[in-house]
Amino acid sequence: YWPPQYVIMDGDTLKPLKVVSTRGMTVDGEYHPEPRVVSIVSSEIKPEWVVNIKETGQILLVDYSDIKNLKTTTIASAKFLHDGGWDASKRYFLVAANASNKIAAVDTKLGKLAALIDTAKIPHPGRGANFTHPKFGPVWATGHLGADVVTLISTPSDAKKNAKFKEFNWKVVQEVKHVPGNLFVKTHPKSKHLWADAPQNPDKELAESVAVWDMADLSKPKKIINVAKDSGLPVTKATRRAVHPEYSADGGEVWISLWGGKTDQSAIVVYDDKTLAMKKVITDPKMITPTGKFN
Repeated sequence: YWPPQYVIMDGDTLKPLKVVSTRGMTVDGEYHPEPRVVSIVSSEIKPEWVVNIKETGQILLVDYSDIKNLKTTTIASAKFLHDGGWDASKRYFLVAANASNKIAAVDTKLGKLAALIDTAKIPHPGRGANFTHPKFGPVWATGHLGADVVTLISTPSDAKKNAKFKEFNWKVVQEVKHVPGNLFVKTHPKSKHLWADAPQNPDKELAESVAVWDMADLSKPKKIINVAKDSGLPVTKATRRAVHPEYSADGGEVWISLWGGKTDQSAIVVYDDKTLAMKKVITDPKMITPTGKFN
């Protein structure tokens, strides 16, 4: 988060090539001396980074094709940007302005803001989750720290079969009942399930569990899986928070981190995505509050 700058480095040596300050004006027209860089992603379309600046609410599209003559497009969105992810087409980047209760969608092909969508309180998508809704077509999902829903937002598609869903684009089409305190929602192209955690929920049992929905019919009751109980680790006074469900590359497994208390054992608990049965508990004294898992 500090200092307020981003650094362009040589990919092989990690030698700094250019340092760019993020100090500047907020979307409200006020100067901010120390705005933080919160997430950086690389465009799938052109040699460009999407750089999100938290306190200013500015999204920077940084063209790195000529670093000595750096070109930057500044897009005003909403303050307190955080994390986000791509839509299914990889053209649009959706990022949460969580304290503003909005999702900003950036069109990286045209280099402009596509939409600014109002949501329930404190959206926290991680990378979000993309799937095809039976009624609304392609959607992107985000959970919320401050609301008891998972929000589904319709996203554009160039496929002819999805033309009928155009009227829904950039609208909140459904709010699926969940619990507050969510950090991550996940699915996989080969899965029929949507997974969501709730590690920041004040209720111990909810924080230790995850919810799983059948995406073919989100009106069906969700299945609650108590990850802490399945881990077989000793029960402690501390809440053992289940966090960050992540799929294996083939979509067959979901790996969930389990945060133990300060002096307690943590773990990663692996589930079969089809049967939702627990397959394996990975643990080691050196494993202390594991969080993100990537492949």
